[in-house]
Amino acid sequence: MYKLYYSPGLASLAPHFILREIGVPHELVLVDRTLGQHKSADYLAINPNGRIPTFTDGSFALFESAAICLHLADRHPEAKLIAGLGSDVRSHTYQWLTFLTNTLQADLWQYFRPEFYVEPERRDAFKDVMQGHVARHLEVLDRHLEGRACLAGDSLSIADFYLFMLGRWSRHIARPTRTFPNLSRLMERVCSRQSVLDALAIERITAPYY
Repeated sequence: MYKLYYSPGLASLAPHFILREIGVPHELVLVDRTLGQHKSADYLAINPNGRIPTFTDGSFALFESAAICLHLADRHPEAKLIAGLGSDVRSHTYQWLTFLTNTLQADLWQYFRPEFYVEPERRDAFKDVMQGHVARHLEVLDRHLEGRACLAGDSLSIADFYLFMLGRWSRHIARPTRTFPNLSRLMERVCSRQSVLDALAIERITAPYY
């Protein structure tokens, strides 16, 4: 059976959405970061980075949230969460998923964890800079979504579910996702999915979601 090692609201949230959207049997394994379980020998044996999430299917293990989403979409084409191989829509899904992970998520991470990057006396200024970067990334997404229903193609893909996760993370910055009309429209559409509502309930995440 599929297993998703998760912590509520973290990067495991997008794969959790996808598992529930596909509707396949799976087990959720809570990793309690306050107890250091993500650094335990057992966890490091399947994810040497000691980060969340990790996905397993028997002896097969996979980490990195976007990789897990791609794997599940490919393994379950009947869910139609990614377009066919070689199609332009699939390539655009790759593009936006990469933008989300390498650009928006990377800068959100720096905003939330400035202690990894600058000295204590520079952290407030650093966070202000990162808020500006995040807002510019959200502007790019909002402009792209003008007149479009989804990031890639006409139906929801893994990229849209991933965007919802990161949109939620941005809810406390100066210009959160909800202040961008096209982004807000897509976030509301994703949030209306029963799979997403179920995952949020299971992880005890309450409204406002973004």
